[in-house]
Amino acid sequence: MGDALADYNYKEGQKRVNELLNQHEGNSVRAKIPNDKDFHFDNGYLCCITSIFVDIRDSTKLFAGKKSTVSRVIRCFTSETIEILNTGSNMKEIGIRGDCVYGVFSTPNREDIYEVVEKATYINTLILMLNALFKKKNIAPLAVGIGIATSQDLVVKAGREGSGINSKVWIGEAVVQASNLSSYGNKKGFVNKTIVMSPTTYNNIKDTFINRYGKETIEDWFKFVKVEDTHAHVCNLENVEMKKWINGGMKN
Repeated sequence: MGDALADYNYKEGQKRVNELLNQHEGNSVRAKIPNDKDFHFDNGYLCCITSIFVDIRDSTKLFAGKKSTVSRVIRCFTSETIEILNTGSNMKEIGIRGDCVYGVFSTPNREDIYEVVEKATYINTLILMLNALFKKKNIAPLAVGIGIATSQDLVVKAGREGSGINSKVWIGEAVVQASNLSSYGNKKGFVNKTIVMSPTTYNNIKDTFINRYGKETIEDWFKFVKVEDTHAHVCNLENVEMKKWINGGMKN
């Protein structure tokens, strides 16, 4: 094993690690996530962010299928989910982790958080469209869980300075919570709703829903659940116009 990493200068590595450990970070609070040019390797920003994760259910079974079919299903799912997440001006990161598509958004205002929930509504309805199109090709239907979480998190730039390899890292609850909550969505006998949101997200959007649709409606649409040690609000919101178009045969 002596020559496996012969080119790695571990003594210089030790110096770099000590420099980072002794580094004084200049973290500041910002209403919105700054532009990439404002991020350096010695600063960070505390911002309100909302994250959304869309996780395919029973992906093990899906990936065990015919490879050409699986590739088409995954491409359709990721392509259109990304298209929905990429709308608006608050998107800060979109990515794919295995069978999951995620997005991180700068959400300084309640309207911004509501917009992320609207994206979840479109994605939930998108699955109806995909399954209708899959059925015509004799492809098994797709099911997903959608997790949404909001938090005041620290955003830092991480990587290797000078290497060109770096990325923003979200340190806090929003990304971790959204990822965890997505794993509960759309599980039979468990949550049994597609969209699972953190209490912070729900508390920031409920007044908007009440103003638009009435208190009785929101109490009917959203249900509070406790899953293990996790508290969440679940729903199965769909875009009415899009669903009507799908059920009408998707004719122009």
